[in-house]
Amino acid sequence: MARTRCRPRPTQDLTLVPARTACPACGRPMRMDYHNGRTLTTLEGVTRLSLHIRRCHHAACSRYRRPYRPEAEGRLALPHHEFGLDVIATVGTLRHAQHRSVPEIHQALTRRGLVLAQRSVANLLDRYDELRALATCDAARLRPLLQKQGGLILALDGLQPDVGHEVLWVVRDCLSGEPLVAKSLLSATQKDLADLLTEVVQALALPVWAVVSDGQHSIRKAVAQALPGVPHQLCHFHYLREAAKPIYEADRHAKKELKKTVRGVRALERQVEGRDDPLAEVVQGYCAAVRSALTDDGRPPLDAKGLLLEERLTAVCASLERTAEKGGRRGS
Repeated sequence: MARTRCRPRPTQDLTLVPARTACPACGRPMRMDYHNGRTLTTLEGVTRLSLHIRRCHHAACSRYRRPYRPEAEGRLALPHHEFGLDVIATVGTLRHAQHRSVPEIHQALTRRGLVLAQRSVANLLDRYDELRALATCDAARLRPLLQKQGGLILALDGLQPDVGHEVLWVVRDCLSGEPLVAKSLLSATQKDLADLLTEVVQALALPVWAVVSDGQHSIRKAVAQALPGVPHQLCHFHYLREAAKPIYEADRHAKKELKKTVRGVRALERQVEGRDDPLAEVVQGYCAAVRSALTDDGRPPLDAKGLLLEERLTAVCASLERTAEKGGRRGS
């Protein structure tokens, strides 16, 4: 939903000046050339920023006439954004720590006096996730953490949200559980994946003891190219899934046949619909138990959904038999 109110007028003004006066490339003085204006929405209110921009005018300098903005600007907001970092941090906390939905986050920010659309909340969540990803994959933070264990066991896998989209490739250390790098790639060629592995190894400067993956051919070739001699193992889940494939097919057929035996549940529910007597409550309870058994698929290959369905339907039948026996004894 788009924003329905105009953006409030700034309640305060703030002037920012670069702390550095010498060019970072050539060391010569930089002139104060011009000013930029920027309006920023923070938790404290709407602020109008006046930014003093310096530039180096030495023609031979690599930063010739390139703008040098105030350093403090980066502590307030991301480039080209109208909301401050404090708003992004609050949105991330509400989402991941308090498990709020986008409409609930929007309401919470609105109560604090911020004027924004629900679509802006979704965009701010994306920025928060990107900042977290950058912090998570920071080599300066990871290196001292991983040096204590002396080496790495890498897990490599890719996630494609839809056909034709980029694939998000993630490299994770199995010993510490830390994600080491996450990068979207247009293709999953041997060269692309080998470069990704090489980037991780060079950044952390630690020996790689082993690699775990789903075993697709491009990954195998990439590991052999980037990490020659390093053991490469198929991950346990994929190994079990492939080994259990014949059992899985038989189990799926068994579940299909079992479902045929309980197709009259809806007809029974219609017969007692609208009734509140004890018998109707019992029938509704058994129908709900059968429906629950049908919809619980388990997690193959570790949970066989056909066997699980047979076990639960057997329990329902046993309960019905006990109920019938009690009713027969009472009637006699």
